[in-house]
This record gives sequence, C-alpha cells and structure tokens, in this order.
Amino acid sequence: MEYHNPVLLKESVDGLNIKPDGIYVDVTFGGGGHSKEILSRLGEDGKLYAFDQDEDALANAIDDSRFTLINENFRFLKRFLRFYNVKEVDGILGDFGVSSHQFNVAERGFSTRFEAKLDMRMSQKGSLSAYEVINEYEEKQLRQMFYEYADLRNAPTLAAEIVKQRQVAPIESSEKLNDILRPFLFKEKEHKILAQIYQAIRIEVNQEIEVLKEFLLQTPEVLKKGGRLSLISYHSLEDRLVKRFIRSGLFEGEPEKDFYGNISVPLKKVKGLIVPDAEEIRRNNRARSAKLRIATKL
Repeated sequence: MEYHNPVLLKESVDGLNIKPDGIYVDVTFGGGGHSKEILSRLGEDGKLYAFDQDEDALANAIDDSRFTLINENFRFLKRFLRFYNVKEVDGILGDFGVSSHQFNVAERGFSTRFEAKLDMRMSQKGSLSAYEVINEYEEKQLRQMFYEYADLRNAPTLAAEIVKQRQVAPIESSEKLNDILRPFLFKEKEHKILAQIYQAIRIEVNQEIEVLKEFLLQTPEVLKKGGRLSLISYHSLEDRLVKRFIRSGLFEGEPEKDFYGNISVPLKKVKGLIVPDAEEIRRNNRARSAKLRIATKL
C-alpha cells in the first residue's frame, strides 16, 4: 500500500527533542514515516504510541515491541493513553490533513481526479459521508461550509445550485458534483476551486476543526513539563488554531492577566514557523502548503 514521503520529516522529529527512554505519540500514523523516524531515535526503553482512525493504515503497523498502533481518532488522545496506563508523555507529533494514499484511492472520494461515490470519510466507521452533506444539508449549511472552510465568495450560488439539482436527482458521485459546479467556476482556476470545495466538504464530514480543537486542549494535560509538541498544518484554518493555542492557550480572544499584568499560558513556542524548502516541494508537491510549529510545555 503506497503512502508517500512524510512532510518535514527531519524538522518535525527534531522538534520533539527525543530522549532515548522517552514516551512519544504520533497522532497521525498514516504510512508510518514519522513513526519510523521516531523509533530510530529511541533506545530500547523508549515507547511510541500512534493513532490512526483509518483502517487502511493498520496494514502499515510496525513490528517493534516499543510500538503500539491505536485505531482511533486522535480526539480521544487522553482516553486511550490512559487505557495503556500512560498519564504523561515526552512529545506529541501531528501531521494533519489527508494522506497521499487517501487521495490516490479513487473509491475513498477525496480527489477531484476520479469518478467515485461521494464519501470522504477518514474512518470507514464514520456515519456522516459527503453524500449526506451534499444531499441532505440545508442550503444555509452548505453556504456556511463553503464560506468558512473554502473561503469562496460565490458560496451562495454554489449552495443554491446543489439544492436545485438534487431535487431533480440525488447527487451520488464526484463526477456528477463536478459537472454541476463547473459552470460556476473560473475556467483557468477550475481545478484549484474544485479542490477548495472538496476540502470544505472533507473538513465537514470529518469534523476536522472540532477534532483539532479537542486534541489541542488535551495536549497540556498529556505532556510532561518540558515535553514537546510538533504539529504540521496544511490550511490556514488549522494553522491559525495551532498558532493561537500555542501563543495563548485559547482559540480566540486574549488570555486573562493577573494583578501584575502577567498571563499564564500552558505552552511556549520553541522556534518560529518552519516551512519546506524548494527542494522538498520539488520532490513532494504535497509539502507546498505545509507549516510546522513547535512548542514546549511550561
């Protein structure tokens, strides 16, 4: 099963500042690239737990006594670490977004390139698919989804057309959805805008923003003092949440100050924003929008 090169591999694992006997978590296992690199830096007493809700990822499980793969969404980070009697860890790595494998398997419905049933579930156990979103959401919900998750100015037009067309017949495939939307897209930017639309639907199907928030709120509780957080985001919504949480422990607004004007925050950034260099982007096109942020628990 083909999973492409992990993005910012050295930089993200360097960010964990790995101790040979430490306990680490890779919350987005995928093809196992980041996990293999972490394991290569651990001693025999080290331990790595990995999460992936996608059953396809189980085929990549690493045969190593120091490694445990948990087939669950990382929104349940604390719960499943407790199940393994782990209360605190030395570092957490996350590489968000969709794996190359998920994009390249036509029937998963993530890509605009293939004809496939509308699905886009990262976990095959998920109850909400792209079909339900497109065929059952109210026009107002569709409009809001395209505004918030794809930043599309013509969101009202797209939402209205989807509602109009599904009254004629259900919209069951990516090809049918593309045909409905194409007349409303700029020809020279058609592929880019379709990708934004698919991104918006995928974020909604998988509750990606809610999941990220739930995960981030747990990280200060799970990390040991001095433990590291190394997170790679691919779109501005995710990166903004990560950046704000590292800076203030909040997703919006400013933290309260004490009598002396000091603020109490759980994390501190270790270095500035890290992005792939031109060579990595040339080798791996998926890296072009990646942003890495590293923080430590105070």
